[in-house]
Amino acid sequence: MAQHRTPLSADAAAVRRRIEAFEHVMERLFILPGTRQRVGLDVLMDVLPIGGSALAAVIGSYLAWEARNLGMPKSTLVRMAGNIGLDALLGAIPILGVIPDLFFRSNSRNLNLIKAHLDRHHPSTVIIDQ
Repeated sequence: MAQHRTPLSADAAAVRRRIEAFEHVMERLFILPGTRQRVGLDVLMDVLPIGGSALAAVIGSYLAWEARNLGMPKSTLVRMAGNIGLDALLGAIPILGVIPDLFFRSNSRNLNLIKAHLDRHHPSTVIIDQ
């Protein structure tokens, strides 16, 4: 009988697929018209006048949760929390907070930290980017 994996499987390959899809939605969902700049929901939430940056930080904490479930070191989790916090602080600047968020992408930084861990501890999950 074939074993079926649930979407929330703790399998390292499933985690990699989930976190990469999450980062894509949060940071690179579409291209700004007339530019080559990719943006996602993180930037769009910063446009919300009240609480948008905080909401983006709460949602971005999902990557830290996945990292904790993978057993990543506490020092890396603290670094990830710092990325989330700095992104939230920059995004909280009224109107202008969108600009730093285009360049400081906490979800992308945290994705890279998790991928480095997966590459070291679960090398079978490595996907060669095209």
